Amino acid sequence: MYLLERIFEARKRKKSGFVLALGGGGGRGLAHLGVLDVLEQHHLKPDAIVGSSIGAMFGAMYAITPDAAAVIRRAEEILASDLFASLDLSMLETNGAQDQSWLGRMSSAAKQALLYTRAATERSVADIDILTDIVFSFCGGESFEDAKIPVYVTAVAFPSGECHIFSATSGVKLPCAVAASMAIPGVFEPLKIDGVQYVDGGVASDLPAKEAQMVANAEQLVLAVNVGARPREDVEPSNVYGMRDWSAQIQALYLRKYNKAFADVLIEPLVGFTQWQDFSNPEQEIEKGRQAALEKIPELIEKLDV
Repeated sequence: MYLLERIFEARKRKKSGFVLALGGGGGRGLAHLGVLDVLEQHHLKPDAIVGSSIGAMFGAMYAITPDAAAVIRRAEEILASDLFASLDLSMLETNGAQDQSWLGRMSSAAKQALLYTRAATERSVADIDILTDIVFSFCGGESFEDAKIPVYVTAVAFPSGECHIFSATSGVKLPCAVAASMAIPGVFEPLKIDGVQYVDGGVASDLPAKEAQMVANAEQLVLAVNVGARPREDVEPSNVYGMRDWSAQIQALYLRKYNKAFADVLIEPLVGFTQWQDFSNPEQEIEKGRQAALEKIPELIEKLDV
């Protein structure tokens, strides 16, 4: 019997717990925090968490400190910090409202010239060391064993392209695995762990529902949270870099459609048009997660033996 057939057969029975799969999406991933908040309010704690990219970071934070309010406060503090600002992700903006003043246009042109030059001559445009420092600030120096909820982190080996799952048996620091899972190709250099380079887990598994099914036992269902992007119909790319970004969005969109089939319950916050590098409105994105989770709570409870 194929994996999907086994999954559909198993879904007919009520489950005693669930594995939470948190997908990648940069700033859109703030919605994960709202989902965790609602689950906690309804006394629903995951038996394990599987995360890709930003989902790995917020999943790890919650696994270490299973207190949604505390995790949200910590996340907002770090997003407002000078350390996070030092990433300067604003230089990667590709659409949205533009400053049309003379100074604004000159500044935008200068940033784009710098971005294009680095894109043509280097493999990354942002500092991987700063990303690693930020992840350690979010997660702390804890090991996988310190997590109160078992946590699994996806990353992709570079250049072989194999999807890897870090866990308590991997013998690496949890924040190191998370940083590797967030190392977006072209934005950050691959992160080396034990002699192997790794990049963003979202490259192979933007929504790690299949990996969550691999982790789950027969008595657990998979609850997945999809915070992937959707291309805007009213915005067309204006250059080669924009076309590459659009192409990546479409590829990820169809990959997530495949991965959704492995989820028993799927939560999809309305964050699809938020740019991945936009962390400017955390409470707004968190609230979108809350609203989407509230809509799915009845379905989740109905499928659980609670």
